[in-house]
Amino acid sequence: MPTFSIGQAARLLGVSSETVRRWGDGGQLRTERDESGNRLVDGVSLAELAKERARGMHPVSGEVLTSVRNSFAGIVTSVRTDDVAAQVEIQSGPHRLVSVVSREAVEELGIEVGVTVTARVKSTNVHIDRPGSRA
Repeated sequence: MPTFSIGQAARLLGVSSETVRRWGDGGQLRTERDESGNRLVDGVSLAELAKERARGMHPVSGEVLTSVRNSFAGIVTSVRTDDVAAQVEIQSGPHRLVSVVSREAVEELGIEVGVTVTARVKSTNVHIDRPGSRA
């Protein structure tokens, strides 16, 4: 079973270490102590809390029917256009997304720096990396 330090869990959830400690003390996260007395967060419990915290953050409007399940609500941080295409950068929490769309789409949707948007991703190629095993 994977475990994480308080600091690692805090970075993954985008909160302070103190918040993770409070969640552990309050029972929202399962923690245990290692042989040195340091607190470790249970990986399954951490994954459940991450899903729970994300629920409702990227809702699909009732007016939109879509098969896309990967959505990222965020704010536009950069728009670069040429005659045909536009590169749009979005900051969604700790995630930076870059999309190349038509210039026409940017103009029709009124996409500019500071506008909130939802990026939806449907891909047949999703790469997953995992750091080497911990010793």
